[in-house]
Amino acid sequence: MFVDSHCHLDFPDLASRIDEVKDSMRDKGVERAVVISVNVPDYPAVKALALAHEEFWATVGVHPDVEDGPDMDEDFLVAEAAHPKIIGIGETGLDYHWCKGDLEWQRERFRRHIRTARRAGVPLVIHTREAADDTLAVMREAGADAAGGVMHCFTENWDVARAALDLGFYLSFSGILTFKNARQVQEVAARAPLDRILVETDSPYLAPVPYRGKQNEPAYTRFVAEYLATLRGLSYDEVAAMTTANFFRLFRKARP
Repeated sequence: MFVDSHCHLDFPDLASRIDEVKDSMRDKGVERAVVISVNVPDYPAVKALALAHEEFWATVGVHPDVEDGPDMDEDFLVAEAAHPKIIGIGETGLDYHWCKGDLEWQRERFRRHIRTARRAGVPLVIHTREAADDTLAVMREAGADAAGGVMHCFTENWDVARAALDLGFYLSFSGILTFKNARQVQEVAARAPLDRILVETDSPYLAPVPYRGKQNEPAYTRFVAEYLATLRGLSYDEVAAMTTANFFRLFRKARP
């Protein structure tokens, strides 16, 4: 059994064929998936997927690159996180690739998400891009270690990984791990403690080899896991058991 710890099934290309997506998951041994919230307008669809399908859970939060439009206040986030199928806060963090200028608004949203996770007793799902130092600084400043969480789609170097691990966070690897030129990610995946590793797709993006360049989906978690097994000298079944156990240890509200 595998869990895709991060996907966007509310996006139209996947939502429009959700039964097919679920069938493919079963065929590849991916039994569960977490549908990730990224903004206010689409959050109802994210939550609805978790409510309608036993296979899915969801998170609540606003992605760091959403600058315009409505936001979620702390009380709303806490109230939503009380629902049995809302198991984490995010996708949150910092993104300096798409957003430029004075990004204090982004850091303040991140702090708010961390406060929320601590109040609600659920883990954080953290995105960082070209902002590793500031991401870690806010995590330390706001006490993210008290909530715990996962550094999703991890692509940073070992120093960043070590710092996140020292804060009690998990590292999640996506299809990028299978890319020929992803040496930095592969190095981290080869060194990370086995009890702190998750797998994900971030679908519909970042399809792993042999589907690179095509639309991604949760079933392809299997190919990330197969690559990880080879990298670590483990069997496929060992990686399945390990990453699934790690998932349920982190996301305590989720039930197998």
